[in-house]
Amino acid sequence: MRKHVLIMILLCLSGIFYTALSFQFSLADDIDASHAIAAREILQRHDWITLHVNGVRYLEKAPLLYWLVAIADQIFGINEFAVRLPTIVAVIVLAGIAYLFGRWAYSPKAGLYTAVMLLSCVGMFLFTRMMIPEALLTVWFTLGHFCFLRAFWGKAHEKNYYFGFYAAMALAVLTKGLIGIIFMVAPVFLFLLSTQQLSAWRELRLLPGTALFLAIAAPWHILAGLRNENFFWFYFVNEHILRFLNVREQRDYNRLPMLQYWLLQLIWLFPWSIGLPLLSKQRFSSRPTAERSSQINLYLALWAGFILIFFGLSSNQEYYTFPAYPAVALLLGNAFAIAETQHSKILVRLHTGLAVFALVVAACLGELLWQTRTFQPTGDLSAVLNLISADSVHYTRSMARVFDLTPQAFAELREPVLRTVLALGIGFPVVAWLHRYRHHSSAMLATLLTMWLFFIAAHQAHVKFDPIVSSRSLATVILQRWQPGAKIVINGNHEIASSIGFYTDQQLLLLNGRKFNLEFGSRYPDAPPVFLEIEQVRQLWQTSNLIFLFTENIKKETLLHDLDLPTVLVADIGGKSVLVNR
Repeated sequence: MRKHVLIMILLCLSGIFYTALSFQFSLADDIDASHAIAAREILQRHDWITLHVNGVRYLEKAPLLYWLVAIADQIFGINEFAVRLPTIVAVIVLAGIAYLFGRWAYSPKAGLYTAVMLLSCVGMFLFTRMMIPEALLTVWFTLGHFCFLRAFWGKAHEKNYYFGFYAAMALAVLTKGLIGIIFMVAPVFLFLLSTQQLSAWRELRLLPGTALFLAIAAPWHILAGLRNENFFWFYFVNEHILRFLNVREQRDYNRLPMLQYWLLQLIWLFPWSIGLPLLSKQRFSSRPTAERSSQINLYLALWAGFILIFFGLSSNQEYYTFPAYPAVALLLGNAFAIAETQHSKILVRLHTGLAVFALVVAACLGELLWQTRTFQPTGDLSAVLNLISADSVHYTRSMARVFDLTPQAFAELREPVLRTVLALGIGFPVVAWLHRYRHHSSAMLATLLTMWLFFIAAHQAHVKFDPIVSSRSLATVILQRWQPGAKIVINGNHEIASSIGFYTDQQLLLLNGRKFNLEFGSRYPDAPPVFLEIEQVRQLWQTSNLIFLFTENIKKETLLHDLDLPTVLVADIGGKSVLVNR
């Protein structure tokens, strides 16, 4: 147990760190709050088979993450912490599995490096701040591939690790559908094919393993198909095959340009992506008689490469590549560990280059801060941003709001930008200095600390953006004025104001909102009458009930023209407004 003390301390501290950063910022509009509503409606409807959002069947997602959030809701109450807890736990479990994987495959130092990389790369932080299944999915992939390799090179009873592979694959399917099979089976097949060991299929426990897989994965799919007409076509064909071909009905996503897609992987793996040149010194052997480490290198390359190429050819949302991170981190972890033991000069050069880059970025940010010294913060970031409609495909990208920034905006973000300057400008030069004098373990932990300080600054900036990316403040205004019989109308689709539905716990009426994720569910005869046209809103507006009407400001003028009835503005926050009929 003593040999694992350091990683246990690291995982505990990481749990505290990620938990602390889960508070303060609200659930965002779009998928974050929508998915949280789906989990809450599991408890409200006592239906663990068919997901619902805003009372409408929501059939495009696998259920496991929603089940876990619903359980957390039941234990801790329906709040942001409960929504984020399963993802936080997934991050810590992932780092722990990756540590054991790297320790077994290479060395204790490689395992530690791998865990630190996964806990401190930009993508891990960025893509775990919303309710999406990627972190949980990555846990199953990492566990499954680890079990396969343990069984493949194991003897006697160690062959039973194959059952872990099948169980993990089933859980991956329950987390995100058919890619749970594809991303597990493809690397295995390609590895056996390239190493001329296809005959090893006899040892894979295919029949009992398949039975275990079906016992875990099949029941929900069968029940969902029985309870929801056309489920199989929509879920398997539209949401898997047609999405891959980029011709899915109700296309609500965009493709990244290919060059941008690949370059972004360097950002998501930053700062550890600087170690990619070290991989050129690693051996990737397909010879069956080659040493185990070089064959494991090949397996990990096939694992990561297949995922990256798959989404490069498909609908390449940035966070879809999350499951490739552990494979890359394992390769880099081993490469860094070997470079340390060999006292390689390239390690010092890489971190020196990183330090120079960090200093340049810090200097540029410092110059921006200096230029905004005469601007007085107003406390309203939205007033100094170039905002466009939240349902634009522009905002399907993870860091789209960065492009809304103006020079005046830096005055509103002065404190987090200053913290970023200090973290980058001091942290990475210190890391380079430690590597220069061969304090490599200290340098690894200093890199972790530097990134955590950067994450704290990014978290503070996120909080500043809170009124823009979330509508919680508007929901608070609505609740303060709420009356029996009141209703909330959203000018657009559900996701542009889904956080209002979460924080008010009210069903939203949608003006011209029969599209995107709720469109298919709206076809069922039990769909609630929440989809309205302008004439229906006009009639509702003239009743005696209090009606709240949400709209993005960029759409407000057109809405008022179409409504053509007296309105009263009760809130204008974050580029969004709430109007009432009296």
